[in-house]
Amino acid sequence: MNPLLANLVMALIWAALTDTMSGVGLLVGFIVSYLVLIFVFRGQPEVRKYRLQVPRLLNFMLFFTKELIMANLKVAWDVLTPTNLMKPGVIAMPLRAETDMEITMVANAITLTPGSLSLDVSTDRKVLYVHVMYLYDEQQVMSELKRMEAKILRVMR
Repeated sequence: MNPLLANLVMALIWAALTDTMSGVGLLVGFIVSYLVLIFVFRGQPEVRKYRLQVPRLLNFMLFFTKELIMANLKVAWDVLTPTNLMKPGVIAMPLRAETDMEITMVANAITLTPGSLSLDVSTDRKVLYVHVMYLYDEQQVMSELKRMEAKILRVMR
């Protein structure tokens, strides 16, 4: 049994039965079906793993939304003010991500954040090259990127 698929199907059924095919109705259905899955199938290993993944996903979504807003404000400030704060550069970020899906998720999350762009992955898939607009402190930028990667890997593993 795939718990995510079961959760989504039950959320759709909930929304259809309650006649609330809206974002709120689907969210309530997702939460109710998540709780049902957790309590009814708590002995199954897939459900035990899924029980941890959903809160981690919500945590990542909040983290990424905050990062997205902060990066947008920083870039917008730089564009709207007469001073140019940019100091572009390329850094090589060692990857903990191993699978193609993990590397893709990390690269896409970095690219979606304004002011940074994933350029390439090394042939041995151990390094991700990232262009950043504000490279004043390479260690700080690296720690921010590694933090994002860690949160993504926590959701996916």
